[in-house]
Amino acid sequence: MTTKNQMKRRAILAFMQNRPGVLNKISMLVRRKMYNVETITVCTTPEPSISRMTLTLYEDSDDKMAQVVRQIEKVTEVISAKELDIDQSFWREVAIIKFESDAERMEQLLNQYRIEMLDHQNHEVFIVQLAGTSKIIDDFLMALGSDKIIEVARSGFTALEK
Repeated sequence: MTTKNQMKRRAILAFMQNRPGVLNKISMLVRRKMYNVETITVCTTPEPSISRMTLTLYEDSDDKMAQVVRQIEKVTEVISAKELDIDQSFWREVAIIKFESDAERMEQLLNQYRIEMLDHQNHEVFIVQLAGTSKIIDDFLMALGSDKIIEVARSGFTALEK
């Protein structure tokens, strides 16, 4: 049995008309195809009537991915959709992490990772922001240790072609 960790993470970039219900149409279409959306991020473009969506999921089959992209392109409000090549694009996410740490360990983390301090509570509770690849964020969380983590909020991926 293939698990998510063994499958290939894929990203679809779509441009669509900025109208209510379009995001729901696309996510329902992907769900009907029996895919579990890992992350979905949407933002406006310089043209306010157009939105930009990055959708990530796990799939090994190139044929199945091409089929999903074709189905998304059939949605009336979609202007264009395509799969992003991971080697020809930048994929990033943001995490906000609340955790416990002493001052010495915090200093090590600040030197090792490019984190932004958002808040410092009760001398040993920190809230930081970390932006980067999922590996950088995962590595930071591993370095903290699950026993020190209070809460994590991750944005999901956004991606841009080179």
